[in-house]
Amino acid sequence: MPRSIVATDAPALSIISLSGDFERVHYALAMASAARAVGREVTLFFTQGALWALAREDDGRAGWAARDAELKARGVGDFETLLSACVELGVRFIVCEMGLRAQALDAAMLRDDVPYETAGIVTLLEATPPGAQIVTL
Repeated sequence: MPRSIVATDAPALSIISLSGDFERVHYALAMASAARAVGREVTLFFTQGALWALAREDDGRAGWAARDAELKARGVGDFETLLSACVELGVRFIVCEMGLRAQALDAAMLRDDVPYETAGIVTLLEATPPGAQIVTL
Protein backbone atom coordinates (compact mmCIF):
# COMPACT_ATOMS: atom_id res chain seq x y z
CA MET A 1 0.00 0.00 0.00
CA PRO A 2 1.51 3.43 -0.94
CA ARG A 3 2.56 5.56 2.05
CA SER A 4 0.05 8.30 1.23
CA ILE A 5 -2.89 5.97 1.85
CA VAL A 6 -4.36 5.98 5.32
CA ALA A 7 -5.67 2.64 6.53
CA THR A 8 -9.40 2.60 7.12
CA ASP A 9 -12.05 0.19 8.31
CA ALA A 10 -14.43 1.44 5.61
CA PRO A 11 -15.84 -1.28 3.37
CA ALA A 12 -14.23 -2.14 0.07
CA LEU A 13 -15.67 -0.58 -3.08
CA SER A 14 -16.27 -2.24 -6.44
CA ILE A 15 -17.17 0.00 -9.35
CA ILE A 16 -18.66 -1.43 -12.51
CA SER A 17 -17.85 0.92 -15.38
CA LEU A 18 -20.43 -0.12 -17.94
CA SER A 19 -21.22 2.91 -20.06
CA GLY A 20 -19.04 4.34 -22.80
CA ASP A 21 -20.24 7.82 -21.81
CA PHE A 22 -17.29 10.10 -20.92
CA GLU A 23 -18.89 11.51 -17.78
CA ARG A 24 -19.62 8.06 -16.36
CA VAL A 25 -16.14 6.66 -17.01
CA HIS A 26 -14.53 9.89 -15.76
CA TYR A 27 -16.57 9.75 -12.57
CA ALA A 28 -15.77 6.07 -12.04
CA LEU A 29 -12.07 7.00 -12.10
CA ALA A 30 -12.63 9.98 -9.78
CA MET A 31 -14.59 7.83 -7.34
CA ALA A 32 -12.05 4.99 -7.44
CA SER A 33 -9.03 7.24 -6.89
CA ALA A 34 -10.72 9.13 -4.05
CA ALA A 35 -11.83 5.94 -2.29
CA ARG A 36 -8.37 4.42 -2.64
CA ALA A 37 -6.71 7.63 -1.40
CA VAL A 38 -8.64 7.33 1.86
CA GLY A 39 -7.61 3.72 2.27
CA ARG A 40 -10.50 1.75 0.86
CA GLU A 41 -9.77 -1.31 -1.25
CA VAL A 42 -11.11 -0.60 -4.74
CA THR A 43 -11.84 -2.77 -7.76
CA LEU A 44 -12.71 -1.18 -11.11
CA PHE A 45 -14.53 -3.56 -13.44
CA PHE A 46 -14.63 -2.33 -17.04
CA THR A 47 -17.20 -3.87 -19.36
CA GLN A 48 -19.24 -3.15 -22.49
CA GLY A 49 -18.90 0.45 -23.80
CA ALA A 50 -16.60 1.51 -20.96
CA LEU A 51 -13.92 -0.84 -22.31
CA TRP A 52 -13.23 1.67 -25.07
CA ALA A 53 -11.80 3.98 -22.40
CA LEU A 54 -8.91 1.52 -22.07
CA ALA A 55 -8.41 1.04 -25.81
CA ARG A 56 -5.17 2.29 -27.36
CA GLU A 57 -7.00 4.07 -30.17
CA ASP A 58 -9.64 6.77 -29.84
CA ASP A 59 -12.12 4.96 -32.10
CA GLY A 60 -14.67 4.41 -29.33
CA ARG A 61 -14.16 7.80 -27.67
CA ALA A 62 -15.52 10.33 -30.15
CA GLY A 63 -15.58 13.79 -28.58
CA TRP A 64 -13.78 12.72 -25.40
CA ALA A 65 -10.64 14.81 -25.96
CA ALA A 66 -12.63 18.04 -26.24
CA ARG A 67 -14.73 17.29 -23.14
CA ASP A 68 -11.62 16.28 -21.19
CA ALA A 69 -9.81 19.49 -22.19
CA GLU A 70 -12.86 21.51 -21.14
CA LEU A 71 -12.88 19.95 -17.67
CA LYS A 72 -9.12 20.33 -17.30
CA ALA A 73 -9.39 24.04 -18.15
CA ARG A 74 -11.90 24.35 -15.29
CA GLY A 75 -9.50 22.73 -12.83
CA VAL A 76 -11.16 19.31 -12.85
CA GLY A 77 -8.92 16.23 -12.88
CA ASP A 78 -8.58 15.05 -16.46
CA PHE A 79 -8.98 11.46 -17.64
CA GLU A 80 -5.25 10.64 -17.85
CA THR A 81 -4.52 12.13 -14.42
CA LEU A 82 -7.34 10.17 -12.80
CA LEU A 83 -6.40 6.95 -14.60
CA SER A 84 -2.75 7.36 -13.54
CA ALA A 85 -3.82 8.07 -9.96
CA CYS A 86 -5.85 4.85 -9.90
CA VAL A 87 -2.86 2.89 -11.19
CA GLU A 88 -0.42 4.52 -8.75
CA LEU A 89 -2.73 4.07 -5.77
CA GLY A 90 -3.17 0.37 -6.47
CA VAL A 91 -6.76 0.19 -7.68
CA ARG A 92 -7.45 -3.30 -9.01
CA PHE A 93 -8.54 -3.26 -12.67
CA ILE A 94 -10.59 -6.09 -14.12
CA VAL A 95 -11.48 -6.14 -17.82
CA CYS A 96 -14.56 -8.22 -18.58
CA GLU A 97 -14.05 -11.15 -20.96
CA MET A 98 -17.67 -11.11 -22.05
CA GLY A 99 -17.57 -7.34 -22.58
CA LEU A 100 -14.47 -7.63 -24.78
CA ARG A 101 -16.26 -10.14 -27.01
CA ALA A 102 -19.46 -8.09 -27.07
CA GLN A 103 -17.53 -4.97 -28.14
CA ALA A 104 -15.40 -6.91 -30.69
CA LEU A 105 -12.29 -5.85 -28.77
CA ASP A 106 -9.20 -7.93 -28.22
CA ALA A 107 -7.01 -7.53 -25.13
CA ALA A 108 -4.14 -6.63 -27.49
CA MET A 109 -6.12 -3.50 -28.41
CA LEU A 110 -6.02 -2.22 -24.81
CA ARG A 111 -3.50 0.16 -23.27
CA ASP A 112 -0.41 -1.40 -21.77
CA ASP A 113 0.06 1.22 -19.03
CA VAL A 114 -2.89 -0.07 -16.99
CA PRO A 115 -2.29 -3.28 -15.03
CA TYR A 116 -5.51 -5.17 -15.58
CA GLU A 117 -6.58 -8.76 -15.45
CA THR A 118 -9.03 -10.22 -17.91
CA ALA A 119 -11.78 -12.04 -16.05
CA GLY A 120 -15.52 -12.21 -15.60
CA ILE A 121 -18.36 -11.42 -13.28
CA VAL A 122 -17.52 -14.30 -10.93
CA THR A 123 -14.06 -12.79 -10.35
CA LEU A 124 -15.65 -9.41 -9.63
CA LEU A 125 -18.01 -10.97 -7.10
CA GLU A 126 -15.14 -12.86 -5.46
CA ALA A 127 -13.14 -9.60 -5.30
CA THR A 128 -16.04 -7.88 -3.54
CA PRO A 129 -16.02 -9.01 0.10
CA PRO A 130 -19.18 -9.22 2.22
CA GLY A 131 -20.20 -5.74 3.38
CA ALA A 132 -18.49 -4.04 0.44
CA GLN A 133 -20.28 -1.60 -1.81
CA ILE A 134 -20.91 -2.11 -5.53
CA VAL A 135 -21.63 0.91 -7.72
CA THR A 136 -22.50 0.79 -11.41
CA LEU A 137 -21.75 3.77 -13.66
